[in-house]
Amino acid sequence: MAFVPEDACLSSNATYRATGSLGKQLDHPPPGLQRPEDHCHATYAIFFSLGIGGLLPWNFFVTAKEYWAFKLRNCSSLASRRDPEDSDILNYFESYLAIASTVPSMLCLVANFLLVNRVPVRVRVLASLIVTLSIFVVMTVLVKVDTSSWTRGFFAVTIICMAIVSGSATIFNSSVFGLTGSFPMRNAQALISGGAMGGTVSAVASLVDLAASHDVRDSALAFFLTAVIFLGLCVGLYLLLPRLEYARYYMRPVGPLHVLSGEEELPQDSPHSPLLAPASLESHTPPLRPILKKTAGLGFCIVYLFFITSLIFPAISTNIESLHKSSGSPWTTKFFVPLTTFLLFNFADLCGRQVTAWIQVPGPNSKVLPGLSLLRTGLVPLFVLCNYQPRVHLTTVVFQSDICPVLFTCLLGLSNGYLSTLALIYGPKIVPRELAEATGVVMSSYIYLGLMLGSAFSVLLEHLI
Repeated sequence: MAFVPEDACLSSNATYRATGSLGKQLDHPPPGLQRPEDHCHATYAIFFSLGIGGLLPWNFFVTAKEYWAFKLRNCSSLASRRDPEDSDILNYFESYLAIASTVPSMLCLVANFLLVNRVPVRVRVLASLIVTLSIFVVMTVLVKVDTSSWTRGFFAVTIICMAIVSGSATIFNSSVFGLTGSFPMRNAQALISGGAMGGTVSAVASLVDLAASHDVRDSALAFFLTAVIFLGLCVGLYLLLPRLEYARYYMRPVGPLHVLSGEEELPQDSPHSPLLAPASLESHTPPLRPILKKTAGLGFCIVYLFFITSLIFPAISTNIESLHKSSGSPWTTKFFVPLTTFLLFNFADLCGRQVTAWIQVPGPNSKVLPGLSLLRTGLVPLFVLCNYQPRVHLTTVVFQSDICPVLFTCLLGLSNGYLSTLALIYGPKIVPRELAEATGVVMSSYIYLGLMLGSAFSVLLEHLI
């Protein structure tokens, strides 16, 4: 077990040798330029906050289920009298949200990769934040607007807003993660842990709303106002980042990007081998092939980790009921799923990600990392054999205790947080610094690919149960 302090990975592109130990640092400071310290951990705190801001608004958008049902119920009732086919607007609203979220996210990931060397990261980050902030201002205003006379129009506006929020959030998250590729790994870990904190905060807010709120519009107003305030805070924090000496050191410009030759095996693992192909030509688009080649193993781990996670959470885990539901107690009915699924998973995921700030094993070249990723496949039957309802084909419930899904959810969250964070922070460190930002965008695409595959197969798994 290796405990890795900050100064052990101070290089902007510290790499690991095949043994998994910390290798020789390749990004030495220029002559006369001393490496500064992160005073009061200000840069770490900024990246952690940006991680929260990248996912918290989207989580609030999805969390306000009762609010969307309240706004769209008139559309459903009118449709039942006029056009029965339109009644699915309310019944399948979450499916529409999923489509409006996934498709723009994938398109924006591709666009962001192509824009890495064409549009400065500062422009991409601030533009995406301002777009997301504008959308939430609109949604906040609509909370108090009577939309009963144009519910179908409101539905269209909501779907469009969701698509824009998802696209801009994707550009923001992948751009900031790409930026952390030039920083020590602890900063990428801060960003990823911040995302998990955003999920935890939204889960807590949902529970508070469930316990105390009497008006869904007030709850939605609180959600959206919080998102607006935090997005505004993120704009200020990002503008503050280059003013910090520590951040300026790692954000300093690098040489012009060159296309690597397809035969380049070790772009930076060896201090004696050239980082870039000597006869290559400058390119505005980052070379995808060498990035994919270097990150193939880590990419597989990320895709498979998020495939298993999204296969189980939330499709399967949210349908696991308490074995004592018939007692009628709030714990076994009203709060069982929000506590044992959403809050517990997000908190365990946060803990797993935070542990990587101190422990970073196994290394990127270790066979243990993909082995542990594959080992998580065993979590699928464990959840299926809990009290999942309704059951049609698999009628046997093996685990006759409410503590079992609690333990399994903890294991799912911890393993997802720890292993995925390791794979993500390793990616930009095994390529030349010139490709670190583009590699960060590619690593983000692995996440979305795993989520898409897991969500698609979760529908099949539900039908098999």
